[in-house]
Amino acid sequence: MHDFTPVSALAGGALIGLASVWLLAANGRIAGVSGILHGLFSPPFGEWRAWFISGLLLAGLAWQAAGAPVPLRQDFSLVWAAAAGLLVGFGTRMSGGCTSGHGVCGLGRLSARSLVAVCVFMASGMVSVYVTRHLLGVTS
Repeated sequence: MHDFTPVSALAGGALIGLASVWLLAANGRIAGVSGILHGLFSPPFGEWRAWFISGLLLAGLAWQAAGAPVPLRQDFSLVWAAAAGLLVGFGTRMSGGCTSGHGVCGLGRLSARSLVAVCVFMASGMVSVYVTRHLLGVTS
């Protein structure tokens, strides 16, 4: 918790919430990033999807350009990153959405399915941290 920054965390959360409400109100679309990204590569193509994903990428670059620290992991192999990405993609497909779709939008709409999905996401994350830190001894 030594890197906890409540002001930027609160501001970021508020912006994510505002963007998801705006997308729902303006386009009737859920701001689930996996679904939006999938829609970039399958018909019907929507220009708004490209703008949404571009905004996500540009926001990260703007944050870095503003001088914010961006921690990079140097000791993580591409094989592990690819395996993690495949597992996340598989889980996203199985649960019918990603953490942003279920956690931000689904819970905001009081979806029971999203509540179950978020509980599974959180439990999986907790188990992963426990296994890697306490059973395998990985600390960084």
